[in-house]
Amino acid sequence: MGEHYFTAEPASDAQRRRLTVRLAGRDVEVEVAGGVFSPGAVDRGTAVLLEEAPPPPPEGVFLDLGCGWGPLALSLGLRSPAATVWALDVNARALDLCRRNAAALGLGRVHAVTAEQLPADARFDVIWSNPPIRVGKAVLHDLLRTWLPRLAPDGVAHLVVQKNLGADSLQRWVDGELGMPCARTASSKGFRVLQVRRPG
Repeated sequence: MGEHYFTAEPASDAQRRRLTVRLAGRDVEVEVAGGVFSPGAVDRGTAVLLEEAPPPPPEGVFLDLGCGWGPLALSLGLRSPAATVWALDVNARALDLCRRNAAALGLGRVHAVTAEQLPADARFDVIWSNPPIRVGKAVLHDLLRTWLPRLAPDGVAHLVVQKNLGADSLQRWVDGELGMPCARTASSKGFRVLQVRRPG
């Protein structure tokens, strides 16, 4: 089986390089590498989420689920410097890049971790995610079943999913199987942005 960006320890050549991207309304320089998701740019889905999601609150505990090299986590940290941002991934190279990028931008409250390193009692006021649809439905559902219920009582999650990769069926699954209200808040460039809240 070939290597994917959701491989824990990529064996492929890292090919680290610098890239200028626009995050939180400013141009910033980041480090990217092979063996992680979208190493050449901010991918289209993430860009749609950054454009369409409402600004995060000024403080709180935030989660970037599937952080890659960090565009969502870095944006959250830049927009809300008083917030604690957990950037979660299984890919060790992605986590290293996210840590390095956060440090270079002076974002000391952005923490790139594996699931095992994240405090078990953490609850999230905001979750942003471009979830790894290509891991397959069973793994994706397990991922969302694990993390979406950890929203704080008034917390909100924003997910971006490609329309032709099952955005509408995922919306129905979150609403029905998880019992968490899930609404489409935007549709742009072939992607849907889904908003998820706790029931009640």
